[in-house]
Amino acid sequence: MTHLYNRSPSLVRSFAALGVAILCCLAAPCQAKDQDTYKSLETFANVLSILESNYVEEIKTEDVLQGAIKGMLDVLDPHSSYMKPESFKDLQIETKGSFSGIGIEITQKEGMLVVVSPIEGTPAFKKGVQAGDRIIKIDNQFTKDMSLIEAVDLLRGPKGSTVTISIVRKGWTEMQEISLTRDEIPIYSVKAKLLEPGYGYVRITNFQAKTTADVRSELNRMVEHGPLAGLILDLRNNPGGLLDQAVSVSDLFLDSGLIVYTKGRLTEQNMEYVAHPGGPQYNFPIIVLVNGGSASASEIVAGALQDHKRALILGEQTFGKGSVQTIFPLANGAGLRVTTARYYTPNGTSIQAKGITPTLVVPMQPPHDDNTAFADPTRIKEKDLSHHIKNGNELKEEGKTKEAKEPPQEKNSDENESQLKEDNQLQTALMLLKGGSILGLLRK
Repeated sequence: MTHLYNRSPSLVRSFAALGVAILCCLAAPCQAKDQDTYKSLETFANVLSILESNYVEEIKTEDVLQGAIKGMLDVLDPHSSYMKPESFKDLQIETKGSFSGIGIEITQKEGMLVVVSPIEGTPAFKKGVQAGDRIIKIDNQFTKDMSLIEAVDLLRGPKGSTVTISIVRKGWTEMQEISLTRDEIPIYSVKAKLLEPGYGYVRITNFQAKTTADVRSELNRMVEHGPLAGLILDLRNNPGGLLDQAVSVSDLFLDSGLIVYTKGRLTEQNMEYVAHPGGPQYNFPIIVLVNGGSASASEIVAGALQDHKRALILGEQTFGKGSVQTIFPLANGAGLRVTTARYYTPNGTSIQAKGITPTLVVPMQPPHDDNTAFADPTRIKEKDLSHHIKNGNELKEEGKTKEAKEPPQEKNSDENESQLKEDNQLQTALMLLKGGSILGLLRK
């Protein structure tokens, strides 16, 4: 270690700034592992020393070290990342307030930025950005091998400012540019209405701090207009969000039993979340709509209600993001997002890289308007992402031993008829509820 520090004095200061993470690694009980770690750190120090002494321009050690951290996380899985202080602050704001941007969920595939889904009602949604679109450039900056954090930093900005993205889409012969005006992306994640008297519709766009409270409020308001004979819970293109909100939304419709459990390497990462009795009696039949853009928290809700035979899951195979990310705040104001566990449904099924298989598979038939958010001919899944972690059940096989809103108003009948005509999945769900067919399908 003396040799390590003598090679690059600036590395001592840099490691100190990183805190105890490296020290914990060096304190591992396994001597062989310790020796490998020492050798790798010495190689790292040698490289840094060579760069500091020989690079054509004077380097900024902090920038180089942050790049090294990014590379360290990039080889693990697509969802572990280092967030600079400003990005970490944005994440905290996003789950509690609002942020200014264009409104898309993005991921990486083969070094390219790919849209998982646009957020309904946002600038990207209104301009026709679709799931599966590949973002080639952001304001003339090529995105090849750009990190998700860097891309988010470029896409966000002051309300009213503009950003231009260049995208390609399956079926297009040329790249197209779309100019977007940034806007406030609201925290409200729940939309509700009566499709017909007695038949409710609740759409959750993502899971944020107030999602469960808003769902409960909307359900109670609908019930005030008369008993519900059935509910359609729309989780399509919902990229996920807060775990506790997914659990509490599921708990609204369950009186007992396991909702989801997690398994990680450490004992404290093994958690079980169960339903509680005594809540509102929402005993009406439920159909949950899902598709390839339904990920993470959405899959927890769908999996719990499916395993307990509380709801019929209708639509298409979900995304398959069945991993838990824990956020570790760092002393410099940055944050470390680390994948720490896998999700399992009550029946013990790992969601990771597999997703939820609907009880009734109904492919989406795109309407004549190509810009619908549910049209997804190029939809990618968790299993398509580079370095995705394995499904937990696969590991078992390998081991063998191991604010008050207005009451929901029933939309103009013409508007509802138009939506049902363009949305065959919603139309099928309503037909099943009205025909009473859901009970027989749940017993299968």
